[in-house]
Amino acid sequence: MRTLVVYTHPVAESFTAAVRDAALAGLRQAGHEVRLIDLYADEFDPRLSRQGRLEYHDHGVNTHSVQAYVDAIKWAEAMVFVFPTWNQGFPAMLKGWFDRVWLPETSFHLKKGGMRQFRPLLTNVKLMIGITTGGAPRWLTWLSGHTARRSLLRGMRAQCHPRCKTLWLALYRIDSATAGERARFLERVRARMADV
Repeated sequence: MRTLVVYTHPVAESFTAAVRDAALAGLRQAGHEVRLIDLYADEFDPRLSRQGRLEYHDHGVNTHSVQAYVDAIKWAEAMVFVFPTWNQGFPAMLKGWFDRVWLPETSFHLKKGGMRQFRPLLTNVKLMIGITTGGAPRWLTWLSGHTARRSLLRGMRAQCHPRCKTLWLALYRIDSATAGERARFLERVRARMADV
């Protein structure tokens, strides 16, 4: 399966980098064709500029500055997002990537008329996986609405194949996790990715 891994963390030595490596190892073990996007290594600019917003609905123009990323999401049959949960949501870098790359006539179509009708365009994507860590306990994350999970596996998934499957792997209380808990999570990530 053509699998795109989108990784977001500014620190190369972070635990999130180890999570990324475990995911990549599992996916390669399963024989998937894997491409990695590292948003910080790419020095991706997450800001939607004034010009970018003015061109947002102008298909053919709106993708010029992000064409390589657009090509990647159109290539993928599966997408794996590896990121830390900060302030109950996506890091700004990842949120900005969605805003600037998942564009009208790239990932979705809005039909204008008496009522706007939404149609997904990333029907090539049949599996979406979120892998994250967060400082909050699981109960607090759920109480606050599990924003990142809901945004990814409901909102972004809606732009994919109608039968797109989802998977969520999370390590909560990362700041107080023991070495054993971290090692078990890495193995869980590797094993689950080897099984998709």
